[in-house]
Amino acid sequence: MSFSVLATDPASSARSGRLELAHGTVETPIFMPVGTQGSVKTLHPAELDELGAQIILGNTYHLWLRPGHELIRKLGGLHGFTTWQKPFLTDSGGFQVWSLAKLRKITEQGVAFQNHLDGSKMLLTPELSMEIQAALGSDIAMLFDECPPYPCEESYAAESLALTTRWAKRCKDWVTANNPRSGNGRQMHFGIVQGSIYADLREQSARELVDLDFDGYAIGGVSVGEPEEEMFRAIENAVPFLPHDKPRYAMGLGTPPQILEMIARGVDMFDCVMPTRMARHGVAFTLDGPLQIKNLIHAEDPSPICESCHPHVAGFSRAYLRHLFKAGEMLALRLLSFHNLHFYLRLVTGAREAIASGNFTEYKTAFIRRYHHNDES
Repeated sequence: MSFSVLATDPASSARSGRLELAHGTVETPIFMPVGTQGSVKTLHPAELDELGAQIILGNTYHLWLRPGHELIRKLGGLHGFTTWQKPFLTDSGGFQVWSLAKLRKITEQGVAFQNHLDGSKMLLTPELSMEIQAALGSDIAMLFDECPPYPCEESYAAESLALTTRWAKRCKDWVTANNPRSGNGRQMHFGIVQGSIYADLREQSARELVDLDFDGYAIGGVSVGEPEEEMFRAIENAVPFLPHDKPRYAMGLGTPPQILEMIARGVDMFDCVMPTRMARHGVAFTLDGPLQIKNLIHAEDPSPICESCHPHVAGFSRAYLRHLFKAGEMLALRLLSFHNLHFYLRLVTGAREAIASGNFTEYKTAFIRRYHHNDES
């Protein structure tokens, strides 16, 4: 399991790379479709493969609660259970406990909370998070962390960061003792940089995690309600202190322009529910910005969603897609989900090609200018 930087952009911190994992190779920068329950909503694994998805994300919290990590282990881990044979990344469950669980209580031991499905009392610890992810057999497992809310006082962010670092050490101890595998290869483990909006805390978190020596590093606690400029600043305050030869992952974001801005700041990996969630609400991503297909203006429009449509979607008119939404047809959700993921995956493919050609900054600038042109009128 290894990561290598293949090319860098002369005018920014963007880089392209290759991440070798137990279930395949991932070319970066990469967008990871989100398969919360072991499924990317509305899409077949073969369709994800056709779209060029190289790695997808599974959710530790949800899969632990239902159907349970031991069942998934018995049925061949996530790869056997879902039939997706390319790499999986699993998150630690910490963010879901923060955002979904009722009556949660954070202690040194872990997080005690009320199961949002049946109200039962649960306890998720760093060791259990690692054990669950080992049972799931993901290629990349994220360390258990606390995600501080926005806004929060610096004193709270500092205490939260200290706890996250202590939990990271416990995760590493569990991994060292148990040597989890992913198929025929070693499971990789990524630390998560926290620190909220405070530059000194972001630097401290990055340095402490690097000292613990993980396979890669994520920047967490972003896209949790903070202004966009604070999100970018959090990345800028962490990336310079992360190793050049390890992958960097910005968790849970974002819009297409945000992804390009993050790539320019040296980030390699992204995930976000936005492409499929927005699709279910009738929003298609296009080169000219988001398009709400349910709007009346599209009722008689014979044109396709976008000039960059995948052939599977290009043959359908905006009028027909609007009709499907108005009629409550499931095909509408499938077609827009397929289209939006195709759009995101083409975006990062274009970024990789532009970095290799030495013109990423031009690519980013042209894309963002066109994407936002309606905002300026």
